[in-house]
Amino acid sequence: MDKTFLITGVSSGLGRAFAAGALQAGHTVVGTVRKQADAEEFAALSPERAHARLLDVTDEAAVHSVVKDVEASVGPIEVLIANAGYGVEGTFEETPLNELRAQFEVNVFGAAATVRAVLPYMRERRRGHILAVTSMGGLAGFPGVSAYCGSKYALEGILEAVGKEVIGFGIHVTAIEPGSFRTDWAGRSMVRVPRSIPDYDEIFKPIRAARQAASGNQLGDPDRAAAAVLRILDEPDPPAHLVLGSDALRLIRGARADLDKDLDTWEELSHSTDFPDGHQIA
Repeated sequence: MDKTFLITGVSSGLGRAFAAGALQAGHTVVGTVRKQADAEEFAALSPERAHARLLDVTDEAAVHSVVKDVEASVGPIEVLIANAGYGVEGTFEETPLNELRAQFEVNVFGAAATVRAVLPYMRERRRGHILAVTSMGGLAGFPGVSAYCGSKYALEGILEAVGKEVIGFGIHVTAIEPGSFRTDWAGRSMVRVPRSIPDYDEIFKPIRAARQAASGNQLGDPDRAAAAVLRILDEPDPPAHLVLGSDALRLIRGARADLDKDLDTWEELSHSTDFPDGHQIA
């Protein structure tokens, strides 16, 4: 059955791939962009089913206005993909706090505003699917992208909790955790913090060089990512977490193994903080 999608950030990368895949499958897609030229280019993909909207996701009032307009003029939003975001690369100590705040403003609060805007409509209809693009960096931390990982971890926590709040309304919530895909994330979608502390040269110089060298040669295929996302939309029990890419699977499993090791190693100390005569809460 054809659905109406709202996808933020469709000018390039995974957002564009998700939108193109949905259009090719016969769905109607409202895609948000920040520039008029990108809006015209997107609408040209399918004059009848591709609808562009100019939007800065950090403007909460504008987010709600766009969602209200889409509901009234295009149709009920059945699938939201909160994709708009970018990366900040730099060691934590070298990253100015204003860059950290800006990272969270887009990646966390922009996504949260979009989810909040569609929820009343989906809740009233008792159906819908909310998806948001986090990252393998939302389930595994990596040196050199602490601000980015922090924003994605925050979004992961929000989505997991919201999913448990709204499942009774027939609304599914899925966090999409991509690995490295052949997009421009490491190019125009990346803010690189200037270097200032030589002590980090040994660990960070190879990381930055490797990321720049890999840009355009990543393992992940955006079109295949779009096909995977479309695949779960008709599932009666879709995943709360959709990891995309063999690299993401490997690295997330490694991070989970490290967590399990800490839990097992320090289990006795964890138990030691309980009141001896306390009652276990169910």
